[in-house]
Amino acid sequence: MFLGFPGDLLMRMLKMMILPLIVSSLISGLANLEMKSSGRMGGRAVLYYMSTTFLAVVLGIILVSAIKPGNRFSKEDLTESTGTPDLVVTSDKILDLVRSVFPDNLVTSSFEQVITEYGHIDCAPGPERPGICNLTHKIVKRYKDNPNDTMYYTIHVNTKSGVNILGILVFSIAFGIILGGMGDGGKPLKDFFNCLSEVSMKIVNLIIWYSPIGVCFLIAAKLVDIEDLGGVLSSLGFYMLTVLVGLAIHGLIVVPLIYFIFVRKNPFIFIYGIIQAMVTAFATSSSSATMPVTMRCLEERNKIDKRVASFVIPVGATINMDGTALYEAVAALFIAQLNNKSMTAGDIVVTSITATIASIGAAGVPSAGLITMIIVLNAVGLPDDDVAYIIAVDWFLDRFRTMINVLGDSIGAGIVNHYSVGELDSHPDEQEMEETSYQDPPEYPEKEGNVNNGFSQIPAGASDSTPM
Repeated sequence: MFLGFPGDLLMRMLKMMILPLIVSSLISGLANLEMKSSGRMGGRAVLYYMSTTFLAVVLGIILVSAIKPGNRFSKEDLTESTGTPDLVVTSDKILDLVRSVFPDNLVTSSFEQVITEYGHIDCAPGPERPGICNLTHKIVKRYKDNPNDTMYYTIHVNTKSGVNILGILVFSIAFGIILGGMGDGGKPLKDFFNCLSEVSMKIVNLIIWYSPIGVCFLIAAKLVDIEDLGGVLSSLGFYMLTVLVGLAIHGLIVVPLIYFIFVRKNPFIFIYGIIQAMVTAFATSSSSATMPVTMRCLEERNKIDKRVASFVIPVGATINMDGTALYEAVAALFIAQLNNKSMTAGDIVVTSITATIASIGAAGVPSAGLITMIIVLNAVGLPDDDVAYIIAVDWFLDRFRTMINVLGDSIGAGIVNHYSVGELDSHPDEQEMEETSYQDPPEYPEKEGNVNNGFSQIPAGASDSTPM
């Protein structure tokens, strides 16, 4: 308990800054942009995110098909687990995602998330439960190994503790774009959010000084909690190897190569500038908690335009999950191999598409990928109970895939900055235009004679009157 206390303080301070940093940076960044420029920048960012996420999924499928980690041992060998996953229905998770985009209350969105919950009911026939399982109830069936063994659940929409990042993100984007189109009428609000963003970054700079201590204690406390680390690593070694190799290839070859192709600069110099953010991501397992550090590294070390970083990084921390998408693809095919199920080409295509889309809905918090993992399993008809076999090592792999998520966000900011900063600078502010409009008139050299700037010169000592 005491060993993890300094690390817990770091996590609390980073999470404290998520909300003010997202709102202030997004609104101030978009309000100072022209709508045309922000639209182009957003299009480039989304295109990059979707492309790299899909490449990560394809890479994971290729590696798990080549290494075949699920064929090297049986389910009985996997004795380490930390629990049984909850029931997850893909359609309900998609609806929860849409509900999160449009929150009914912005205040509660800062500490509550929408979630569909299921209550198990007993549908065995009996005089005490007449009609309890009729069609008027919202019932979902969950089949286990025996198709005749059916469990019934009631469905209801509830809330759970946590920040609804997606809803706040969408509102801040809309607010910033509309504020930017108001001109002088929105200047007081622009000044307010510009000041709030500046104050938030100064507080983040103070937290950064404490982060090395917190990072060390976070990792130490997690290692102490593992009772049999050697046993877990040996039973799931090839599965972990497959995920780690995929993340290494994606983070050290694929993403840097994309940066080099489009920016024509050394990607590893750029990566060196965000090392502090990647270490924080490894310690916290949260791309959202790492976001303040990421933005600081990009702006101060890699000289990314603040307007670009304040737009790309919050969006990327929400929808760009390269590491999570690769992990989900590997885990899905790993579980299929455990169950001796041959995956058809159609199943692999479904896995690719579902893992790409599901990773977008993954929250930027520790182990959020487990929920979206169940969505992928349901899409291809695999037993979601088998997620319990990989929960034992998820804490470890989650740290590496969070590093890749943060790396992908940062590289995306570098690419978008390369193509967008020129467009942003090509539109001077109204104040600059006003200053250039009222410059002093140019001075023309005087010619010998009696003409000065179009007016007749009067010789010194001459009278205003003309001689008669």
